[in-house]
Order: sequence, then C-alpha cells, then structure tokens
Amino acid sequence: MKAGDMFSLTGRVALVTGASSGLGVQFARALADNGASVALVARRADRLKALQDEIEQKGGKAIAIEADVTDRAAMAHAFDVAERVFDTVTVLVNNAGIAHGGRAVEMSPADWRKVLSINLDAVFFWAQEAARRMLAANKKGAIINIASVLGLGVAKGAVAYAAAKAGVVQTTRALAVELAFKGVRVNAIAPGWFVTEMNDDYLMGEKGTAIKREIPMGRFGNPGDLDGALLLLASDAGSYITGATIVVDGGQVIQIKG
Repeated sequence: MKAGDMFSLTGRVALVTGASSGLGVQFARALADNGASVALVARRADRLKALQDEIEQKGGKAIAIEADVTDRAAMAHAFDVAERVFDTVTVLVNNAGIAHGGRAVEMSPADWRKVLSINLDAVFFWAQEAARRMLAANKKGAIINIASVLGLGVAKGAVAYAAAKAGVVQTTRALAVELAFKGVRVNAIAPGWFVTEMNDDYLMGEKGTAIKREIPMGRFGNPGDLDGALLLLASDAGSYITGATIVVDGGQVIQIKG
C-alpha cells in the first residue's frame, strides 16, 4: 500500500475540540486536507465559522459547532450535529485545554478545579461519548488525546496543568486497554513547546529564550510539526498502535527541569 493511501482519511468523520485557536486549528486543517469531514468544536463561534469557510474554500468539508467542553449537554449536542451532517464520529481529537501558571501554595481551589475540569475531566467524558457512539454504530475509530511533555516531566508553576496532563496519559492507556477489542484505538500526543495564544506572552519573553536553549533542536515547534503524529494515529497507518503517547518536542522531554 502506498503511503498516501495508508494516511488517507477519506470517508472518516473527525471532531476536534478547541478548534478555534492554536493547535486545534492546525489539527482541523490537517484532518480536512487528508480527506476527513471535520466537526469544529469550541466556544468562539465566529472563529469556528471562519475556519469552516477556509476549509470549504479549499474543497474540504467542515461544520462549526459552538460548545463548552465542560457542558455535558453541549457535548451530546455536538456529536448529534456531527452525526446528522456527516455520520458517526470515528476520529476524536481531544484538544481543548487551558494553562495556569503560578506557585502551588498560592493556587485556589477554584483554579485547581477549573484546570482539571477542562484538561482532564472533559478529555475523559468526550472520549467516553465518542467510544459509546462508535460501539453503538459498530464502527472502528481512533481517539487522540492531547497531553503534554509536562505530563511526563515537570516545571515550576504548572502543578495543576502537569497533574491534568499526566492524568491524560494514564486515561489514554486505560481506555486503550478497554476499547482495543472493539477496534477503537486510543492514543495521545505529548507536544513540547509550541507558541500559541495560550502561552505566547510566556514564551516570547526571557523565560522563552531560556526554554529554547534547553531544546536540543534549538527552536519551538512549528504549526505543522504535529501533523505527522496526528495523521499516523488517526489513519490506517497506525492501525496497530493503541495506548501510546507520542512525544513531539524537539528532544526536550528528558531535559525538563524545575
């Protein structure tokens, strides 16, 4: 089989959370460019519509669905809309997340709960919903959870984020074990440092310069640097991969320091 055929997503229906900015935009573009019909999910409807228009102008298929990932009713509605417009979602990219910086001793219960609710709880519940619907439709599929190198190593000022992302890695493994027998693969991608709206103030300053010096490749990730891992895990090219966490970080993960 040719590589183009192995990585093709023609006929697949993908849903990307957090698709209004950052990595989510690039994930949606990559999926659509390789044949998937893509449900774009986030809270900022205007940005989703702009991305939908961009994808459609290039000949792809997309639908914008406004939803807060912590709202279970909105989650069910998003899947319902995707099914009605396209078909059963068979590729879920659990990308929505927030960052929080600050000393652990100063973190409020509300901030801790917010980070865990979006970065871990929502990942599980959206994966659970996707899996339930794939199983009900008797369809194989792929769930791709976006973790982080901070789920594998730690840095100062990121206790809630690191805990949530470590939880994503373990949730991915546990779901993979339970769902493999039905043909639903569950994997994670752990990006290193990519400049997005969520962290640009942090990475564009002196701290970012110091971080960059610790990355063996000497740079932050570029927008398309995650496409290969995404397409591998979403397509038939990764048909025997489940429970894995693919690190895409320029070689940094073993060097993360507090």
